[in-house]
Amino acid sequence: MTVHNLGYPRIGSKRELKFALEAYWKGEKTLTDLAAQARDIRIQNLETQMAAGIDLLPINDFAYYDQVLNMSTLLGVIPKRFRQDTFDPDVAFRMARGRAPSDDGHGGCPGHENRGQSKADYAGAMKKWFDTNYHYIVPELEADTGFAITDTRLFDEINEATTQLKGVSARQLKPVLLGPVTYLYLAENKGIDKPPLTRLPELLVVYQHLLNRLADLGIEWVQIDEPILGLELTADWQAALTTAYEALSETPVKLLLTTYFETLGNNLAGVCDLPVAGLHYDGLRGQAQLDEVISQWPADKVLSLGMVDGRNVWKTDLTAAAAQLSAAQAKFGDRLWIAPSCSLLHVPVNLEVEEHLPPELKNYLAFARQKLDEIRLLADLLNEKVDETALQNNQKAVAERAQSSLIHDATVQTRMAQLDRIALDRPAPYAKRAKAQKPKFELPLFPTTTIGSFPQTQEIRQIRRQFKQGDLSEASYVKAMQTQIHDVIERQERIGLDVMVHGEPERNDMVEYFGEQLDGFAFTRFGWVQSYGSRCVKPPIIFGDVSRPMPMTVRWSEYAQSQTDKPMKGMLTGAVTILQWSFVRNDQPRETTCNQIALTLRDEVQDLENAGIDIIQIDEAALREGLPLKQSDWADYLRWAVNSFRMTTSGVQNDTQIHTHMCYSEFNDIIAAVARMDADVITIETSKSQMKLLDAFVDFDYPNEIGPGVYDIHSPNIPSVQQMVDLIQKAAQNIPAERLWVNPDCGLKTRGWKETEPALINMVNAAKVLRETLVS
Repeated sequence: MTVHNLGYPRIGSKRELKFALEAYWKGEKTLTDLAAQARDIRIQNLETQMAAGIDLLPINDFAYYDQVLNMSTLLGVIPKRFRQDTFDPDVAFRMARGRAPSDDGHGGCPGHENRGQSKADYAGAMKKWFDTNYHYIVPELEADTGFAITDTRLFDEINEATTQLKGVSARQLKPVLLGPVTYLYLAENKGIDKPPLTRLPELLVVYQHLLNRLADLGIEWVQIDEPILGLELTADWQAALTTAYEALSETPVKLLLTTYFETLGNNLAGVCDLPVAGLHYDGLRGQAQLDEVISQWPADKVLSLGMVDGRNVWKTDLTAAAAQLSAAQAKFGDRLWIAPSCSLLHVPVNLEVEEHLPPELKNYLAFARQKLDEIRLLADLLNEKVDETALQNNQKAVAERAQSSLIHDATVQTRMAQLDRIALDRPAPYAKRAKAQKPKFELPLFPTTTIGSFPQTQEIRQIRRQFKQGDLSEASYVKAMQTQIHDVIERQERIGLDVMVHGEPERNDMVEYFGEQLDGFAFTRFGWVQSYGSRCVKPPIIFGDVSRPMPMTVRWSEYAQSQTDKPMKGMLTGAVTILQWSFVRNDQPRETTCNQIALTLRDEVQDLENAGIDIIQIDEAALREGLPLKQSDWADYLRWAVNSFRMTTSGVQNDTQIHTHMCYSEFNDIIAAVARMDADVITIETSKSQMKLLDAFVDFDYPNEIGPGVYDIHSPNIPSVQQMVDLIQKAAQNIPAERLWVNPDCGLKTRGWKETEPALINMVNAAKVLRETLVS
């Protein structure tokens, strides 16, 4: 029985890739230095997998930035603005990061901050990889895009592995390629009217060349990922899969068609007819169709099943997994392969280094390194060759977790049993609430505010670090934070903002800050996962029933309100966003965990109101990204996601104003759900789209107040008064002025004061111009 892996974390056990990339981009390291570090990570990853007993090793799962960008450079899909005579990694870095006029050859300036500098050098668009928190650079197909093998790093890495790893042959390597149909599905046509699918025939020619070249190197199996098979595909995309694999089956290699994150749904019948040598199926997220896949997949082909979760951090119940695979083993014999559900890219590297986690909790977890062992153990269990001690330890941990008082809190469960007693509606509808709020706050037309955070200076970070390390007493820390808050309020007073915020100097991250104060959450020290390029995140682990020991934000907001006569917004992160950006417990429905978080936030909202904070913002940045991959599943998700927001906010008085913020989302297909949230004010990103994203609210006739962002906080550019006036006037053509707010696109945490203050001054002056224009 073959044991294989779909991909391994590429950041290195100590984030070596992150630091090497950033050193190179700053000019502190050479490209040779970067390449050497990347080689060390790749070799170490392969050695780790070999030591764990992985039979077929993934190759080409390494990427400096993301695997879709790798595929673009491999296929020659390089936008005209970045093409040069020969390919080198800087071309890919410029595609991902843009190119500033002062580009010194190190792939452009940091992040995407140069987007506004020139039409010729902007970075490629970035999107989430299906329903994960990983990102990819969107391929751009231009009229003169000519598919051709341009980037040879795939072949170099095969040679690297076979020459540097003792006893490893090409037949033990399994190159990982993004499939041609998924690649086109993710791509965008630039400047041409034809849909991307029309490019399939010419793209397949290059894929055939690619597969033939791999065969010449001695490769037997190629993992070809088509995750769009988890979507509800139209007939033309289903037909494209048939066309593609009929063409690719003519090559000498064996293709392992790989899908993950969802069931195959109505795509199953077509998949079973494809001329491929094997299929990998996600047996966890595709659980509902697992038996059907086992039954319908041809018995003379390989079926790879993923029963070890590549998306979450919990130990696998190996006995239960083996039981689920018994029918597959009986049908396929040694043609049944064992793998994780998806690439292990999405989980931290190694649990062994986490010395500060509670031992009991640590015993319930498995990171990438430990999941390799689980895959091997599962195969050995099916083969009746299992290490009995290891299996007993696994079963003991699974049983203990099910009964653990660390996980299960009777008080929380009692409260959850009474959820139906909580009214989800505010005491009165928006129209009546607005009449109570307007005289209370006495805000002008086009009231100005910000989204919450202000620049996190080095001084602020140092204060937090000293306090966390025990070098600063709590009294000294509180005083230092109050000084920072006082400074932010003075700046806002000078700028002339109408509704203020305290600036959030005490917050390290919009999810981590709350998780650290809630029971049921744990935080790792080294549990980093790659988001894209050098950007890594360290998600919290929601391991148990969630409760709030004490108020989390009240003392900061209360102090801030004492420093000004203007309204002060309380700032919270919403339950869905906390859920989405965490590793979530898998022993109960996500809806249940979300409701537990919502109850803690409901308590926090009411405490803020009782403390005199009468404007409260609950950010739900991740509401849309939580949508299931299949649209037929959206309604149920949106039901509980929206209800969790309403549960958070429904306990306040009519004259308390509830805000929410959603950044960088398209709202057309979820606008009815957004309206059901019934926030008094919603702020959204619209400046990059020149207010186009506002169209959904206009077409729907959104009834409440809206703050369409008037400048892009991800750019250091300082917008002029007139630029912002033009944007707000565009919004005011369709939304009544009395329901429009003026604000930036998002929080200002990552900006510096030198651009933040003048931009906000211009924003306030733009609002004044509009008020004068309206009066005249």
